[in-house]
Amino acid sequence: MSSRSFETPSATSESTGSSRREILRAAGAVTALGATASLAGASGQDDATKILRVGLVGCGGRGGGAVINALSADPNTKLVAMGDAFSDRLESKLQEFEGRMTDNDGNPTKFAGRIDVPAENRIVGLDCHEKVVDLCDVVLFASTPHFRPAQVVYAAKAGKHMFVEKPVAVDGPGLRKIWQAMNDVKGKGIAVVTGLCYRYQNAKRATFQKIREGAIGDIKAIECSYDTGALWHRGQKPEWTEMETQLRNWLYYTWASGDHVAEQAIHNLDKMIWAMDDQPPVSVKAQGGRIVRTEPKYGNVFDHFNAVFDFGSGVKAFFSCRQWNGADRDVSDHVYGTKGIAHTQTHRIEGETKWRWRTPEGMVDDMYQNEHDAMFASIRAGKPIHDGDVMCRATLLALMVRMSAYSGKVISWNQALESKEDLSPKKYEFGPNPVPPVAQPGVTPFV
Repeated sequence: MSSRSFETPSATSESTGSSRREILRAAGAVTALGATASLAGASGQDDATKILRVGLVGCGGRGGGAVINALSADPNTKLVAMGDAFSDRLESKLQEFEGRMTDNDGNPTKFAGRIDVPAENRIVGLDCHEKVVDLCDVVLFASTPHFRPAQVVYAAKAGKHMFVEKPVAVDGPGLRKIWQAMNDVKGKGIAVVTGLCYRYQNAKRATFQKIREGAIGDIKAIECSYDTGALWHRGQKPEWTEMETQLRNWLYYTWASGDHVAEQAIHNLDKMIWAMDDQPPVSVKAQGGRIVRTEPKYGNVFDHFNAVFDFGSGVKAFFSCRQWNGADRDVSDHVYGTKGIAHTQTHRIEGETKWRWRTPEGMVDDMYQNEHDAMFASIRAGKPIHDGDVMCRATLLALMVRMSAYSGKVISWNQALESKEDLSPKKYEFGPNPVPPVAQPGVTPFV
């Protein structure tokens, strides 16, 4: 593979009309391999024993898992603040956490005394992130993706460590804001760990390292699939406004989720660019639509996408994702080289080099836990991990696919990055929020 520059937002404010970008060299290495670090590497006993105050923004399933991972990663962490758009979600999740402080026999667990969220630290509202960030040292962002740019920008300015779920934005303007914030905090002692969890699975890291070492020769093509069944839907109630209905079912509204290619299939897109040494593609040609989930309750997202990425030098990547119940499922990645094939989801290589990952005895390779182990160890060691570029690149790949499929146009990396399409609702309040029509390729414009 040849080395190639790519573009990210510059420090120039978008409002000035000046250039938004600066040229940076694409990183040739994977995200720092911090998952095997431990508190033994901390710079001093005081640092290792200081209580780190943890806050959660977004009290859904992923947010709940992130809290347990964070508290399990470091014994001197404490959950002190929670925020969500809805009080019922917050209170039910807090009750779940508090239930973990004792076992079935009433004996204290490792979480005893470490869930301490008084009423004044339970923040409800669409701007809940501000108070949560102000109360904490480490913030876990796991709320509706649309709000991620505002949340992360605020935390970056406040100098707080953060775990950021994927995707990090749903449109070009949001991505530019968050990417600029990530550039601004580089080298400033702020840990940023991505929710792209495969980057922290030891089996995946070993597999991609073998690819980098030339085990399959030069990469010629990549095949990625994220074909799954349908996800949850929380229904509708007469008393809910349009905005509340959409936020409680945010998966199905492009403005809130970015569509499922960004919300879920981003994992495979991230593995695709990881295989390419984190060098971005030149362009993508995509198509998609909705032929199964056609009811109004499914908002305006597609239920399937297919795409072909052009990485230049004759290298193509073929991608598909869908959410259809009753259809065959396939979550896999295959990297084809001149000397063999790497099956990255099953951690195998065939061809001239035959190799398979074997989990070392005693290792529990939990990628969700590994993320948090790495983050807190890096904070304690004074060498915070910075995944800003990783999470922004993967998000841009997903936005490229959606933009191309919605418009029916071939979209370049730079076009997607510079897109002016702003999916923000007209008002951030619980009232009317009309749903835009489902995109029609060839009719819906690229903006």
